[in-house]
Amino acid sequence: MKKINVIILASLIVAGSVGSAQAARDYISVVGSSTVYPFATVVAEQFGKTTKFKTPKIESTGSGGGLKLFCSGVGTKHPDIANSSRAIKKSEIDRCKKNGVTEIIEVKVGYDGIVLANSKKAKQMNISRRDLFLALAKDVPTKKDGELIPNPYKTWRDVNPELPATKIRVLGPPPTSGTRDAFVELAMEGGCKTFGWIKGMKKKDKKRYKAVCHAIREDGAFVDAGENDVLIVKKLDVDPDSFGIFGFSFLDQNGDKIQGSLIDGVDPDFDKIADGEYPVSRPLYFYVKKAHVGSIPGIEGFLKEFTSDKAWGEDGYLVDKGLIPMPDEERKAVRGAVRALKAM
Repeated sequence: MKKINVIILASLIVAGSVGSAQAARDYISVVGSSTVYPFATVVAEQFGKTTKFKTPKIESTGSGGGLKLFCSGVGTKHPDIANSSRAIKKSEIDRCKKNGVTEIIEVKVGYDGIVLANSKKAKQMNISRRDLFLALAKDVPTKKDGELIPNPYKTWRDVNPELPATKIRVLGPPPTSGTRDAFVELAMEGGCKTFGWIKGMKKKDKKRYKAVCHAIREDGAFVDAGENDVLIVKKLDVDPDSFGIFGFSFLDQNGDKIQGSLIDGVDPDFDKIADGEYPVSRPLYFYVKKAHVGSIPGIEGFLKEFTSDKAWGEDGYLVDKGLIPMPDEERKAVRGAVRALKAM
């Protein structure tokens, strides 16, 4: 009889511990993209002010870093939501599944443009994606087809005689950043494939093609400046010859200090990003752990706030922060899937 009582008591203690662990977090935990961070923060503040729930905690860890944390498991010690400035990768979905995160809700938020910005104290740059590739690639093509050499270019004028004779110095995001992924894919690769023999390599040797087009030089011309975009803005103000890579929303919020370069002759403005004219634009997302809905208080309400027209609509408060909204029909479709908690 004593043995049975001990087992029952032990079971109650374990159950109580689990209950305490589950009750240990009464707020939504969000990690991920520094680009999506300001949008998520505004929604979180609005949600905290207008509901009975606590304001969600938002951390800027970079898209890759955030998804790594998100996919590490289910339970209160793991984040509920991961912001991302790119779509989740298959390898990340596989990692999630391996750790028990089997149902993921994808929420497309809107669009953003990636800008090459500099201080307003300097002239505005007009640069092509081909020039960007030649300025920042680890290895560059010579005049001879099939030949690559370590990047020899020191100034922008070395790349293109029409560009300024200032030293190439670009402050950019780290490898864990979705902004870096998108910049490499849209700007660097966009310029890389203007070389016919490299473009032809994509069908014959995709691995080598990607290595050539995506590898950024490591000799100091490109500086890994971390996820702190505010700090990069300050550095550009101090050094007008340097450039920084940002999401459009950050340019929009700091338009008194920095300006975006024209890319392939197109200015990075709201309308040109929205209609796809600006060549370096991308969708933004966040991902929700369905297993946490109902366990962590307020997730459904937070999703409802984020996908409301007053937040992400054409006249919503996120547009004031630089978000490029999706067309009405696309927003309606995403909202419907989110309200139904439809997993990927």
